[in-house]
Amino acid sequence: MNSETMNKEPMDFTEIRNKLEANLKPKRFNHTVGVTFTAAAMAMRYGFNIDKTMLAGYLHDCAKHLSAEESISLILNAGLEVTEYERQNPQLLHAKAGYVLAQTEYNVEDEEVLHAILVHTTGCVGMSLLDKIIFIADFIEPARYVQPHLKELRKLAFTDIDECLLHILIDTIEYLDQSDKVIDPTTKETYDFYSKVVEYKPY
Repeated sequence: MNSETMNKEPMDFTEIRNKLEANLKPKRFNHTVGVTFTAAAMAMRYGFNIDKTMLAGYLHDCAKHLSAEESISLILNAGLEVTEYERQNPQLLHAKAGYVLAQTEYNVEDEEVLHAILVHTTGCVGMSLLDKIIFIADFIEPARYVQPHLKELRKLAFTDIDECLLHILIDTIEYLDQSDKVIDPTTKETYDFYSKVVEYKPY
């Protein structure tokens, strides 16, 4: 845990919302609110702590206002690695930068919340329930409309969270393949793991 966060009072949701609204573009802020309340609904469904879920939801994109250079500097100064893939695809940097910013600017100390922020774009092997909730909510929140199979995914999110996760990973990899984009190694590892432990069921 970053020593700068020690002995600081955690911010309440009103403070967090106000700070996010001041920092983020309106569309990004609206997305953040959508993710937060979608994730809260999923937490109710699966019996997970709602406050922790909303905290992760609010802060999952808290570093989106930073430039690539600012994100890289923040990440490296925190002792984290910036991969070559992340340098070539700077849209991914906000997850690690958000992990750091959540600690230093929003006084978050909960490791489970921080980890959900860290992996919300790529997933990871052996995701926690909170990891899955934030990852899925980011994909299906109400303002999303261009992603494939949204109707089916929004239902699956509340009936079979693991099947929903696997379908999102499949859709993501298919999209990257069709776009001739290189697949992030972590996303590929996540897909390889869950394709072995979750039964695939066509829509």
